[in-house]
Amino acid sequence: MSAEVEYRCFVGGLAWATNDRTLGEAFSQYGNVVDSKIINDRETGRSRGFGFVTFTDEKSMRNAIEAMNGQNLDGRNITPSVVAIIFQLSSLCKEE
Repeated sequence: MSAEVEYRCFVGGLAWATNDRTLGEAFSQYGNVVDSKIINDRETGRSRGFGFVTFTDEKSMRNAIEAMNGQNLDGRNITPSVVAIIFQLSSLCKEE
């Protein structure tokens, strides 16, 4: 078995205008961002004012959280925090 690990942080206080791309770009200066996602309201399609950024390593995620806390992004001061370190197990065992 092998495990893939994702280092994901929550980002609150986002402006309605912030999109997946601008969120990822803002955090990418601290490490390799593999995904950035703004959460939208199902009915209106409008941003709910928060999202998630996923990094390839824990150090980059923690550096980004520390550096970006209270920083201005699209006119709003954002508040990132650790939400999860996710382990995804995949079976590589084969009968020989």
